[in-house]
Amino acid sequence: MAARVGIPSSLFYYVHFPMWQTFFSELGIEVVTSGQTTKGLLDAGVREALADACVPVKVFFGHVIALKDKVDYLFIPRIVCLNKKTIYCPKFLGLPDMIRHGLTGMPPIIDVEMDSREGWLSLWKSYLKIGRIFGIGRMKILRAYLKARAVARRFQSLLQSGLHPPEAMAALIEGAGLTFSPDNETGGLVFAVLGYPYEVHDPFISVGLVNKLKKLGVKVITMENLPPRKVARANPLEKNMFWTFSDLALNSAYYLFQEGRVDGIIHLTAFGCGPDSMVDKFMEMASRDYPGVPFMSITIDEHTGDAGISTRIEAFLDMVKRKKEVDWIPCPR
Repeated sequence: MAARVGIPSSLFYYVHFPMWQTFFSELGIEVVTSGQTTKGLLDAGVREALADACVPVKVFFGHVIALKDKVDYLFIPRIVCLNKKTIYCPKFLGLPDMIRHGLTGMPPIIDVEMDSREGWLSLWKSYLKIGRIFGIGRMKILRAYLKARAVARRFQSLLQSGLHPPEAMAALIEGAGLTFSPDNETGGLVFAVLGYPYEVHDPFISVGLVNKLKKLGVKVITMENLPPRKVARANPLEKNMFWTFSDLALNSAYYLFQEGRVDGIIHLTAFGCGPDSMVDKFMEMASRDYPGVPFMSITIDEHTGDAGISTRIEAFLDMVKRKKEVDWIPCPR
């Protein structure tokens, strides 16, 4: 019987799951996910996580609890750096220890460290360690790793085409026939929803923000859809943010403000996230220099309700529409 590895459907799931799923599958290992976030799952995480943890970490605890009795191993890698420049949130680096010492009855945790600053072969060595945990030979691990890297590139290509991570996963893994047109065929508004992928694309903790906008006739782009090199060059500050997702979110805002390619920007931020409090302030300051692109921030936590979010979205949408109508009124001669 194949070993079962559990991957929580939270945090890095929205960035790396296609690669991880391919790697383990190629090794003959069954991958089990925890499914979508629910109220029961969130409540379970809130009861066990530290009180001052941000809601994504509390959600992660809930996903782990949902998996612990269904798998032989939990895959919670200690991802430090993947771009040789910025590092991930310290809470991410401590996740394996938080789970190991904060919850009881846990299966063995695969917490291999991944840090690209240690050399160009460092990531391959990390995956080699993972494969050897299961007693698999070097060549089979290498083939699985190369296949996984190819899938990761395909995943990024789908994101660049305009799909959001859940849609790209469906198209890639499930073979769903999803397509995307880069043109705004309906002639409606285009909003950017910026924020960490595990907040924006988790429909429960984001209270369905992306889908709400789509139902209102708004075309939504997220930072995964933007050109990485242009985004990286958009930062006018002397230094980059230390944290990877924070740096990407802030640079995406600068890029969109400078390009003026959207009708509005919404920043989704989690209450209790220290780095995000800085990111939100920098975005707000930048928005003052670009009054032509309306900006709004929405803060979420475990108590966020559907009605409040819907009201704010509808009000923001109405404001943007009114602004565009005023901007298009011809000046009297």
